[in-house]
Amino acid sequence: MTVRVERTFEFDVSPERVWKFIADPEKRARSISVVTDFELKENDGREAIWHVELPIPLLDASAKVRTEDVERDPPRYVKFVGRSKIMRVSGEHEIRPTENGSRLINTFIVDGRLPGVERFFERNLDKELDNLETSLRADFGVEA
Repeated sequence: MTVRVERTFEFDVSPERVWKFIADPEKRARSISVVTDFELKENDGREAIWHVELPIPLLDASAKVRTEDVERDPPRYVKFVGRSKIMRVSGEHEIRPTENGSRLINTFIVDGRLPGVERFFERNLDKELDNLETSLRADFGVEA
């Protein structure tokens, strides 16, 4: 089973300001509650390893999810893919200018490879997007 969530945020900041946050793998990783730690790779900041802890019965330790930005079109679009033994995740962030700032369109897809992974994300992926929006607003110095 695949879980897919799309959410759009509006900000009163420039597309370049949104890009500065969303193109940073560290800032994206820190926004996700189940990412307990991460390692950035040394090749231009496009790769990272997320250490993920999911509260599911068959997973009693953290899993490593190798993520990579597979497509970038600054300051408009970034797509990343993460792979591990327990899941495959992809995320797309498209930034569009608006009259007063920016619109950020987020799409996340999770394919679980272990029982319970899809169910966890089906219940919690929307909350993770709330976390992303909260992190973005905090970074911009504005409230929701």
